[in-house]
Amino acid sequence: MSTSVILLQSAPGGGSLQLLLLGGMILVFWLFMIRPQAKKAKLAKTFQQNMQKGDKIVTIAGIHGTVNKVNEDGTIMLETSPGSYMKIEKSAISIEWTQNINKAASVVTDKK
Repeated sequence: MSTSVILLQSAPGGGSLQLLLLGGMILVFWLFMIRPQAKKAKLAKTFQQNMQKGDKIVTIAGIHGTVNKVNEDGTIMLETSPGSYMKIEKSAISIEWTQNINKAASVVTDKK
């Protein structure tokens, strides 16, 4: 018995097609995953830097309150009820929940 070896040769330019497909997949990944995440992070950072005394906010833990003082060390004093204060990190504020609660409050005041 003799064994025969069959060599498969790739088509000329087959490697460039694979490289093009890989580049396309990376582009799609960047467009749909990385870019929106970076945009959201930039928006959250801007939101946290622009907080002022009197702003109504919601933390990521679901705690509602009003900003009483913005500290220089990246924290805020949150008034949860009259006379009750909590010191929390600015990064613990949920931009989505805060916008939703403020949007709902503006709709109620517009109806009156």
